[in-house]
Amino acid sequence: MLPQKLIKKLDDRNASNTLRQLGVQNHQIDFSSNDYLGFAASQVIFDQAHQLLIKKGMKQNGATGSRLLSGNHELYNETEELLKAFHHAEAALIFNSGYDANVGFFSSVPQRGDLIFYDELIHASIRDGIQMSHAKSYKFNHNDLQNLGLQIERSRDVNTTDQTVYVVTESVFSMDGDSPDLKNFVEFCEANTCHLIVDEAHATGVFGQYGVGLLQELGLEHRVFARINTFGKALGCHGAAVLGSEDLKSYLINFARSFIYTTGLSPHAIATIQSAYRSLTHTSEIKKLKDNILFFNQMLEDLRLTSKFIQSNSAIHCCILSGTKNVKQIAKQLQDSGFDIKPIVSPTVPKGQERLRFCLHSFNSEEEITKVLQRLATFV
Repeated sequence: MLPQKLIKKLDDRNASNTLRQLGVQNHQIDFSSNDYLGFAASQVIFDQAHQLLIKKGMKQNGATGSRLLSGNHELYNETEELLKAFHHAEAALIFNSGYDANVGFFSSVPQRGDLIFYDELIHASIRDGIQMSHAKSYKFNHNDLQNLGLQIERSRDVNTTDQTVYVVTESVFSMDGDSPDLKNFVEFCEANTCHLIVDEAHATGVFGQYGVGLLQELGLEHRVFARINTFGKALGCHGAAVLGSEDLKSYLINFARSFIYTTGLSPHAIATIQSAYRSLTHTSEIKKLKDNILFFNQMLEDLRLTSKFIQSNSAIHCCILSGTKNVKQIAKQLQDSGFDIKPIVSPTVPKGQERLRFCLHSFNSEEEITKVLQRLATFV
């Protein structure tokens, strides 16, 4: 039987109308998934991955072990070389997921005596990794360089030369859809001898030529300490990579526990990553997505909904509707109208900042975008 104190925590969630439950796939119009380019359902990508396995003569279903034992099949090295070239990186190291990459990086790289400064809206996987670290950590106000500077000034030990300072942000925030001024963050970190780490999970496949990400679109990729690029969003597959120096890659192979102590991804999973990346170089889906983002923002203006939304040029758009009951009711009405829209409530976002999260895709039509926003306008 589940301990009573755990039952109480579930009861508390249920009483506040915030109890999470697993849903089932539906046939509603998709405005909720992270499959921004439709790659997850691409028959072409699936077939290309299968053909690559046949070409390599690989018939195994699993990796058979961790990469440090038996699981480092040849597709891993090929794919990491592809990632290096595509993302203009010195080295790339593939992890099983974005969560594994962030937990592995932040639990092992910052050392005792070091300092980590992270955006208050940073992803849960980064927070979990930071909590496992021996470094001290401090959050700064969302996208606020001035506040970051104050936090560093208060916390830094000027009497030591052995203290490394890490600054962590995202190029696109998952629950707001907005972006920091990355150029200013880079310049600030260079001026203040800080190591900048940027999670590009929701920018990969969306920003820049061929979907290289926001840092590369801005020409900043060589001025950050590390990038985390996730494949489970626009790439439509599974896994993630840490991009950085060869020394950083070697360090993670030796000390990142979420890399060392887990079975590697299967050959088919790695082949799919390769196939998805090759598709980025000639797909028309990136342009379709960008056109839909522009159209969505124009419709917000036309329907006078702009003030309800957090400003965003990404695929993620959030309508703030305070109150768990309120936002869930409106989400249910949109779902009943055939639109898959998810309510985001506490503790994922702060109380009072509950929201409807709209994820745009290349395969959404202008008619679908128009209809869902017209329906939303009747409630807000």
